[in-house]
Amino acid sequence: MSEFTCSISPTENAPEGFSFDNVHRNAQIQGQLQSNATSSGNSSASILPLATKTGTTIVGVVYKDGIVLGADTRSTNDTTVADKNCEKIHYIAPNIYCCGAGTAADTEKTTELISSQMELLRMNTGGGQSRVVTACTLLKRMLFRHQGYVSAALVLGGVDANGPHLYQIYPHGSTGKLPYTTMGSGSLAAMAVFEADFRDDMGEDEAVKLVQRAILAGIFNDLGSGSNVDTCVIRADGSVKMGRNDITPNEVGPLRASVRRSDVLNMRPGTTAVLKETFVRAKGLGVSLADVTVSEMET
Repeated sequence: MSEFTCSISPTENAPEGFSFDNVHRNAQIQGQLQSNATSSGNSSASILPLATKTGTTIVGVVYKDGIVLGADTRSTNDTTVADKNCEKIHYIAPNIYCCGAGTAADTEKTTELISSQMELLRMNTGGGQSRVVTACTLLKRMLFRHQGYVSAALVLGGVDANGPHLYQIYPHGSTGKLPYTTMGSGSLAAMAVFEADFRDDMGEDEAVKLVQRAILAGIFNDLGSGSNVDTCVIRADGSVKMGRNDITPNEVGPLRASVRRSDVLNMRPGTTAVLKETFVRAKGLGVSLADVTVSEMET
């Protein structure tokens, strides 16, 4: 039996560690930017572009009779709140749902694509119940194929013939099967709640309340998360309970109602006088039945 050995001569000042494949490339980019800044006299040109960070808190937990998923409802565009009540819990199959964090368009279209593939698979295999591991495999293969450029971090949960399953799926395609998990920028705050109070034999009500507390921790401790709490309960008997806006901790209606507003500021109809009112019918835009051509449909 032959033995093969390979030796690499050490390079002077070679970087040490697990992997430094991009060290020289990054140094070259940094040097190029600095030279551009020196020639242009603009110091800001030497700053490397930073990765865009998205804000979300999504969680999932396994209880004794099923799965509970949860998500906040804030959608951000840089430092601006773009949508205060967006939906982050997506349908995959009748017994499988998925929470998405990252770019909203990526999470929605990714889950729509996999949901369509799951439907086609059920039609081709006799219409049986979908398996959670099948959805996980389709999702991880798609994300790995795009090498993280599809910004979708997912929490996949469902109940099938083999029981409840909860998966954590990263944008690069790596996955983990866990009893509870969190993802998004508010995941650390939510994980602290799970680590403190999770138990294996929780009932449905206890699991839902734990998920709600975890999402609230993200809402109040992460600037990228906010607004309301959505939940989704997937039971072993096949039923699903969607809790849209289960908790609305930032409801401003009562606060606004408590503010006394001067009646002088209210503009009633008729405040601005109308001096003249006329109506002129546009020429050539009138359409009647005489203008409609009816043709028989070929059968």
